[in-house]
Amino acid sequence: MTEREKCQLGLLYDTTFPGRDEDNLRCLDLCHEFNQMKPSDLAGREAILRKILHRVGKNVRAEQNIYISFGYNIEAGDNLFINHNCVFLDPGKITFGDNVFIGPCCGFYTAHHPIDTDLRNQMLEYAFPITVGSNVWFGGHCCVAPGVTIGSDVVIGAGSVVVPDIPDHVVAAGNPCRVIRPITEADREARRAVRK
Repeated sequence: MTEREKCQLGLLYDTTFPGRDEDNLRCLDLCHEFNQMKPSDLAGREAILRKILHRVGKNVRAEQNIYISFGYNIEAGDNLFINHNCVFLDPGKITFGDNVFIGPCCGFYTAHHPIDTDLRNQMLEYAFPITVGSNVWFGGHCCVAPGVTIGSDVVIGAGSVVVPDIPDHVVAAGNPCRVIRPITEADREARRAVRK
């Protein structure tokens, strides 16, 4: 089994495997190009973003600056919005459903380093996937840890450190992030009132 295959399977792998640095630099160059573009060049920015991300649906937009390790491990559905200064460390897969809104300065980190110093100093790590459902909003400065699954119809409060999995239909926040309350019919009624 190759080190790349171990990485994708969540096994301990050697980060110095051939081609990894080249993949990383290719993505970082694209991020640099994106970050230097005129903010008003929405079409050009979207085109670069689509080169970076493996697969993304309709209506993708990211504000500057973005920092992405590889890009080929990130997939999203329709209507993805990424606000300013977000970081995606994606040696493992990061998956977003439809209608995901990411506030400024959020981080999604699939890389997990060994606790044991000897292993860590050998440049070994794990990559655990992050999965996010549909209709999810992240407030600013959220940190999503390796291996986390977040359900659909979820609000993650600003400044949250998401270590445990988060179920569907809830508001969650804190460090560590925890469920605060369910999203209720009253929340939906408020939405209907705004639309009138």
